[in-house]
Amino acid sequence: MTVKIRPYRNGGYEVDIMTRLPNGKSHRERRKSPHSSKAASLRWGRERERYLLVHGPTRRASGEDTAQPKKEVPTFTEFAPRYVEGQVKGNGAKPSHTESIERHLRIHILPAFGDKRLDELEQEDLERFKAKLGETRKNKTINNIQTTLSTLLKAAVAWKVIEEVPVEIKRLRVVRKKMDFFDFDEFAWLREFAAKAPSDGIDLAIVLLGGDAGLRAGEIRGLHWDSLDFQRNRLTVERAEWHGHITTPKHDKIRVLPMTQRLNKALRQLPRECKLVLPQPSGEPLTAGLLDKRLRRVEKRAGLRDKGPHTLRHTFCSHLAMRGIPARVIQQLAGHSSLVTTERYMHLSPGATTAAIAALEAPPPHQEITKPDE
Repeated sequence: MTVKIRPYRNGGYEVDIMTRLPNGKSHRERRKSPHSSKAASLRWGRERERYLLVHGPTRRASGEDTAQPKKEVPTFTEFAPRYVEGQVKGNGAKPSHTESIERHLRIHILPAFGDKRLDELEQEDLERFKAKLGETRKNKTINNIQTTLSTLLKAAVAWKVIEEVPVEIKRLRVVRKKMDFFDFDEFAWLREFAAKAPSDGIDLAIVLLGGDAGLRAGEIRGLHWDSLDFQRNRLTVERAEWHGHITTPKHDKIRVLPMTQRLNKALRQLPRECKLVLPQPSGEPLTAGLLDKRLRRVEKRAGLRDKGPHTLRHTFCSHLAMRGIPARVIQQLAGHSSLVTTERYMHLSPGATTAAIAALEAPPPHQEITKPDE
């Protein structure tokens, strides 16, 4: 027999009572205490425990008749489809995000907790789950899976399926890895060999869209001709491709970019056979695999490291930082949702840090010393 007290996030305390009834059956109750202090809540819980031992769970501690039977809380397996349809798809999630949520549920969450009711999840269950994931997954991936679990439980609270989220989701510390990019000479070689490739200019366009405009791979694949304004030398990033779906860019951040002269020239020379700038012969968008294969083929010819398309985006941000462009401007051009993301590149900017250290050797500022009035 135990009585445990836990604080609610929105104030007050939960009383968790575990006891064995006179008929020999185990009984558990979790209720919000009618008292605001921890000590009073504990006393209330012990009184309720004594009542249960004598009378069983027929009346509330206040003496009022028991309310209507509490509806059965669904298991994770039962609630997951409702969550995906109502919360994820119902709020207009992109296909890529929906697929990610369904994968987290299918591969990780449901195998671990599928048979549990939503309100039966314990903190220890969650910590053991994270420890098991940590054997094969990185902290960032574990945090993403936890986010899916958290939003599922919050949806259940919002829809009054459960009273509160039963566990505290604690994110793991993520060490941001160093951003890999092509240096100035490497990027020049990459452009040179892409221009020589027998690809009707497609390989060069891919290299420049990533390295001179900072487009993500999906944004390159989803680029339409109506997003290009050659007269004003502007490129609007307003679409992205994912598994055949044309959606908005990541974070729905549409941005307008000036084009470099070499990018403008490379795009003008491409054939305009359909609405897509870089289509397959069938007119369908390039797949992620085809785009990756094209870039790696050019890298191999240039004798460079075997890297994917996102390295071109890192190159774009890194080269801007190395040329002293302010972080806010890079954030706007790259479409980063947070300045924290952009600041990962700013260690490459020599201007501010060099000037700061040089200031230590500069003559001290002249200050006039005034004597106090006698």
